[in-house]
Amino acid sequence: MIDLQWIYWLVGGYLLWSALRAVRDRSNPRRLANGLFWGLVAATMLAADRMPAAVVGGIVVALACLAGFGGLGRGRCDEGTPAAREASARRLGNRLFFPALLIPLVAVLVAVPLADLQVGGMRVFGAQLTTLVGLGVACVVAVAAALLMTRSAPAAAIEQSRRLLDAIGWAALLPLLLATLGSVFAATGVGDAVAGLIRMLIPVENRFVVVLAYALGMAAFTMVMGNAFAAFPVMTAGIGLPLLVQMHGADAASLAAIGMLSGYCGTLLTPMAANFNLVPAALLELRDPNAVIRQQVATALPLLACNIALMYLIVFR
Repeated sequence: MIDLQWIYWLVGGYLLWSALRAVRDRSNPRRLANGLFWGLVAATMLAADRMPAAVVGGIVVALACLAGFGGLGRGRCDEGTPAAREASARRLGNRLFFPALLIPLVAVLVAVPLADLQVGGMRVFGAQLTTLVGLGVACVVAVAAALLMTRSAPAAAIEQSRRLLDAIGWAALLPLLLATLGSVFAATGVGDAVAGLIRMLIPVENRFVVVLAYALGMAAFTMVMGNAFAAFPVMTAGIGLPLLVQMHGADAASLAAIGMLSGYCGTLLTPMAANFNLVPAALLELRDPNAVIRQQVATALPLLACNIALMYLIVFR
């Protein structure tokens, strides 16, 4: 049975390999910091469930210190000659997109039609968090497809992904950490405080006004936190569940789906979403670090307006 633990072990093994490779990369002036950083992350992926909570917390603090004091460095990887890369791109053409498109396709197949697949009376995929299991399986399938298409060795895929990991740096952990921060905020009662504030500021008996507050709140809080996963537990506990679901009878599943998409509109508009908006600008060597955000404004605002309309028209029973 393939469950989420397998995915954690796979990611942990990859990060451990990346840490060892980073330490051996003498072209990187921060090779020891890189090795320690990714080694600590690998340890949490491989064995966090068997560590005391205080130890995991100490690892998080250590990661913050490594990222904040001196940061991580970038080494050199063999990228081939420009002529060879251009010839390969010309040969493959638009087929290069095929492995990337396999990821959502396989993830949906595992999460929905194949979720209950059994072989010899045993489930193939774990019953819990099947969507995440499907995402992990999809990534493995996509890597295999890319290797077959480009006729590359598995070591090449791992090495090139390490190059991207060096380029992104500590920002690769932002989604994970911000999602955890949102859970911490919800557990400490921030959602209740938001609900109290909203009740004071708006007429909660007006369904449209509450929808507007929830959608705009998801977008705004995402812009502050940098991640919709961090905003979701706070805004849903504060506005979505008590005011829209319990008071106005909204369907929780539909509300959550459109609410998350409203939060993603905020992701398009904030430099706090560094791995989405600042890292691409750095990789493309753009002069304006906010160039990606400027291009996304024309998508984010109309999409947010559509989400508000859909939420008002669809989610109520």
